[in-house]
Amino acid sequence: MKRLLLTSLLVNIMLFPLMCKGGFAQVEEGEKPSLSIVIDDLGNHMNGTEDILNLPVQLTVAIMPFMPSTTADANAAFEKGHEVIVHMPMEPKVGKKSWLGPGAITADLSDEEIRKRVEEAIENVPHAVGMNHHMGSKITEDKRIMQIVLEVCAEKGLFYLDSKTTGKSVIPTLAEELHLPYLENNMFFDDTYSVNHIEKQTQRLENKLKTENSIIAIGHVGVSGPMMVKVLNRHIGHLKENAHIIPLSEQIEGSEWLRQ
Repeated sequence: MKRLLLTSLLVNIMLFPLMCKGGFAQVEEGEKPSLSIVIDDLGNHMNGTEDILNLPVQLTVAIMPFMPSTTADANAAFEKGHEVIVHMPMEPKVGKKSWLGPGAITADLSDEEIRKRVEEAIENVPHAVGMNHHMGSKITEDKRIMQIVLEVCAEKGLFYLDSKTTGKSVIPTLAEELHLPYLENNMFFDDTYSVNHIEKQTQRLENKLKTENSIIAIGHVGVSGPMMVKVLNRHIGHLKENAHIIPLSEQIEGSEWLRQ
């Protein structure tokens, strides 16, 4: 396994037997379910960023590297008690590469360049303990590329969140081979940009909390940022009553090993 650090691998083997969809920290019978709310696309002065970070709940925020407010947003999130992960831009099946921003992972890159870009992205986002992808439907189906991305995450002590932008992701198989802790997105709040849709998705989430032990839901700043703030403010009290709202890393057993 090319260039994978032995120490990191041994730690992963000991602490994370296989982090698949069923690999969440165990919830005792009678306890409230666990909910992690992830907000993507910070790092570029996006609409709703400040209000999102001021929500009275602990979030996981995914921050794009090499952007105008990458460092400021990461520091602000950390200071407010939110968890930070790298929002790694990756080429989609449909769309323009120019939409991805600087340092993106594209299918035409060499192995060496992929590794370099992932390492630099991790170092560019202060306080990051994990990674997910921005777009990425093409790249997350590519075994060659994702092998390198996940190897770097393992070496740096980061977990990976599969945002599930494709149904053919190779992340679960590769992560298990690497003994890398990973999680999977269960739903998007704002896959359609309207308050009505986000409201319906939030109500759907509340129904899922009645039957499931652990849920991960992703929203965004930007076009839907103010809408997300409006809906979450309306529902956050009820969500707190019915779930333990925790950062992503707390969904993983043994998460104390993660990058500090």
